[in-house]
Amino acid sequence: MAQPSPMPVRAMLFNALRFEAGWMLCVLGGSWVAAVTGAALLGWHFWHWAKPGEWRFIALFALLGLALDGGLHLAGGFNFGEHTLVAGLLPLWLWMLWPLFATLVFHSLGWLWRYPLIAAACGAISGPLSYLGGAALAGVSLAPWLLPVQAVIWGVLCLGISRYAQRVVTVA
Repeated sequence: MAQPSPMPVRAMLFNALRFEAGWMLCVLGGSWVAAVTGAALLGWHFWHWAKPGEWRFIALFALLGLALDGGLHLAGGFNFGEHTLVAGLLPLWLWMLWPLFATLVFHSLGWLWRYPLIAAACGAISGPLSYLGGAALAGVSLAPWLLPVQAVIWGVLCLGISRYAQRVVTVA
């Protein structure tokens, strides 16, 4: 497949900044803010930016997040305190971060997937740091074993995205 023209730098920055703003609003605002913010940012993404069929990837990523982080919660990795949980697994604000992250995959992070080992390293470092920062801001307790497990999960996840993107999808 031919490579598409690279995403303009301004568009990449806007995509990344939109995610960062969503991350901050979800973590600091809680589940009601996450519901409104997430719906607005995802709606805007689907209307203006999404590639054909990208909604399937984002939906799959949302389900994956519920399964992975929900499983880690059930194993004792998270203590959410008084936060209301979706399906008894996760607060909505944490779950919403998964589809919001997925909006980066074929856009501002599209370049990264050409480098599988760098993608895996970036996931293994940035994933746990995101959980650590989010937990501190949202008042969530993390089990001592959770961040190393998150490093493995996000490293493997980003390696998998890289392999998927190289075989199936043409990335920017």
